[in-house]
Amino acid sequence: MVWVTEFGRMRHSKGATAGTTIRGLHVGLAGAGVKRAFSYGATDDFGHIAIDKPSSIYDLHATVLHLLGLNHERLASTTRHRTPAHDVHGHVLTEILS
Repeated sequence: MVWVTEFGRMRHSKGATAGTTIRGLHVGLAGAGVKRAFSYGATDDFGHIAIDKPSSIYDLHATVLHLLGLNHERLASTTRHRTPAHDVHGHVLTEILS
């Protein structure tokens, strides 16, 4: 199970533009080879910025694909001027795997 949400976001304004500026996201993973009752990383007290073990959405994608038995590096598309290595982002978060 993968559960990704934007809970914990706080609306605030910066200058003339109002909106959200969040660099921290909460994700829940269960089953399929993920450690049980395990917390990975941390945000600041407001949940705005990842301060411990920051990772990207690309890391989450790579990890989920790994748990599904797929190699994210092999799924990248190839175009005439780009190789798959240029399209691959993220790394499998091995620390969360059981």
